Amino acid sequence: MAPPPASANHRALPTLPAAVAPLTEPDFAPVETTARADRIRDDQWQLEELRAATAWRTSTGRGVVVAVIDSGVDGSHPDLAGQVLPGIDLVSPGGSAEPDPVGHGTTVASLIAGRNDDKRGVAGLAPGSRILPVRVLDDENRYDDAMIVARGVRWAVDNGARVINLSLGGSGDSPALAAALDYAFARDVVVVACTGNVATSTSPRVWYPAREPGVIAVAGLEGTSENLWSGSITGHPTILSAPATRLVGARPGGYWGVQGTSFAAPLVAATAALVRARYPEMSAGDVVNRLLTTAKDIGPVGRDDRFGYGRVDPVAALTTDVPLVHHNPLDDNNSPGVVGFGPAPGSADDTRAGGTGSERLGLTAPRQQTRWEARPAGTTNDGAPRRLWTGVAILVALVTGAALTVRRFRQWGR
Repeated sequence: MAPPPASANHRALPTLPAAVAPLTEPDFAPVETTARADRIRDDQWQLEELRAATAWRTSTGRGVVVAVIDSGVDGSHPDLAGQVLPGIDLVSPGGSAEPDPVGHGTTVASLIAGRNDDKRGVAGLAPGSRILPVRVLDDENRYDDAMIVARGVRWAVDNGARVINLSLGGSGDSPALAAALDYAFARDVVVVACTGNVATSTSPRVWYPAREPGVIAVAGLEGTSENLWSGSITGHPTILSAPATRLVGARPGGYWGVQGTSFAAPLVAATAALVRARYPEMSAGDVVNRLLTTAKDIGPVGRDDRFGYGRVDPVAALTTDVPLVHHNPLDDNNSPGVVGFGPAPGSADDTRAGGTGSERLGLTAPRQQTRWEARPAGTTNDGAPRRLWTGVAILVALVTGAALTVRRFRQWGR
């Protein structure tokens, strides 16, 4: 089924700007719409394109908790009633992540877990799953300190999330967020993030945290085509792709049309929820491997830097016989534990996604079998280097005052 033509209904839906990168000027301007709930379902072409009805015969994601780390979620929206668990507001401490002052997080949540008990409104790709909302974006849909996202990841893990969706990002790496993601991986959580949008980025690089090893980085496709959306950032860290344009999502008080990699990522997160419900004993690493090996290969044969392993395929992910690998193929760190990151003594403040300044964390045991490349501080790697001190290196740094930069490598699954 092709994306809906510019019908009267579709024209009535305002376009939601693509995901906003941190520290950018906001371009997010919600507009009221009179589109009726009973006409919205007809515009959800992606459900047919991804063969949702067939997938639902095997799994609806029932019981799987998906954390939406975003601008909050409006759990009172009819399409999300009963779908949203108590969350947390890290922007205005003491809040519950409801309501959503922007609408971005509500849209993401609806694409994942919108109710499918009638023919009205938005149905999510994993309608049996539950949303755990974590608000980290402010009223302008931005964050200026990656530490708040790191706190959100840890809170989500500690409160039962089995899948985490991060439809946000920035150009700079964040040691604190990297450590939080390691915390999630060590606790058997699948993490999905968008690769980013050209219009709201100052860099052509795939956004962080999508490029963090172990994370499923999702690029956006143009409608039903096998073409990359012109607004999608892509590159070597790209892992999967999913529809990103002419989508319709719930927002507080109604609906709107959306586009952006922010809305491709939740389709992959929802697929992960379907798989986790179908195979409840399967490790997060094997869920990731299943998504990669069953993706529909588009573009050049095999994995490529534009589409990754291809377009996510929920039905194949649920039904294909895939041997277990017992680890995350995107990360060569297969042992539990958390790596502690922070600037070495005497080094310049580190740069983090959405802000600058030092992030000093307690040093803990690094995960075994991690492959690191150590070079003198200031050496250029593929993007901003990360500073780590551990083992012998920490002794050298303390004695000589020297700083080391290290880079962890993403390992490809095939």
